[in-house]
Amino acid sequence: MMSWPLSLAFSACSDGRAIRARRGICQEARLPPLLSMLLAPKFIVVYVFVASALYVHFRGRVRHTFVRQLKDHSTIMAPYNTLMYLFSAVPPKPFVDVHKLPELAKLRENWQVMRDEALALMGEGQIRAATGHNDLGFNSFFKEGWKRFYLKWYGAPLPSAQALCPKTVALVQSLPSVNAAMFALLPPGGKLNRHRDPFAGSLRYHLGLVTPNSDDCRIYIDGEAYSWRDGQDVLFDETFIHSAENKTDVTRIILFCDVERPLRTRWMAAFNRWVSRNIIRASATQNVETEQVGTFNRIYALFGRGSDFLTRLKRKNRTVFRAVKYALIAGLVYWIFVA
Repeated sequence: MMSWPLSLAFSACSDGRAIRARRGICQEARLPPLLSMLLAPKFIVVYVFVASALYVHFRGRVRHTFVRQLKDHSTIMAPYNTLMYLFSAVPPKPFVDVHKLPELAKLRENWQVMRDEALALMGEGQIRAATGHNDLGFNSFFKEGWKRFYLKWYGAPLPSAQALCPKTVALVQSLPSVNAAMFALLPPGGKLNRHRDPFAGSLRYHLGLVTPNSDDCRIYIDGEAYSWRDGQDVLFDETFIHSAENKTDVTRIILFCDVERPLRTRWMAAFNRWVSRNIIRASATQNVETEQVGTFNRIYALFGRGSDFLTRLKRKNRTVFRAVKYALIAGLVYWIFVA
């Protein structure tokens, strides 16, 4: 029988070999430096972002060019929107059956009430374009003649709307699923170029109030056409690419609403409401100068002034303009991949 000192020495020797063996296994299991770097958390975020952006880009039959999609604001929202698509309780199609949201029938039944208030607003010149860089969501529409009068935007009704069209505001406020609403005007010859809206937490609702009742005044959603008619409504997914045109000599006015997207779980619906009330609301703007402007539009105003400066610089000295432009891009790339 082995004496206990020898037994202890043998055990210590065995334990030492076991420890060294385990260390060897751990060393062999270590990832190569390059792979370890590529699996760092900040790169995982990049991969999720890229995968989501590609999904948004290839969703639907009609697409932007790849370069335009890279620059489009819907790309920024791609991860969130992909989450909304995964949990959506409505089919992933451009048009959604309006009867799936039966509460909207109240708007359709009272379309003439809202039409009268919209016509009064138009007569007073209240349905108009933004007066400056304070409407980030729809800024590109104004140059084509599109105009609007906000009723509410992901929050309480605007004071000007409560004063000038109280009946419409009351109707909209009676429906909790309506997050935003406005009167939207498209004049004769007006058009909206192809675009996709950036937020998939809502669906878009249009109700014809004053229309040409003609197929020459229509909207294309993922290549499918819909012509507005007085008193008729349509519900669609505004994150599909869409465009609009009015080739008639009649001004078109519609009720334009963002309606909460139905989702399959309560917790995801609660999360979407939180995002709507705390983030999307920050893009609120005004009908009159005394009304509050959201944080995003205040920031946009600053960038707008910067954009005006860059436009003037481009006209004056294209070389300096390019130097500033590429320096900003290089700084962004460095911040994402190196910093």
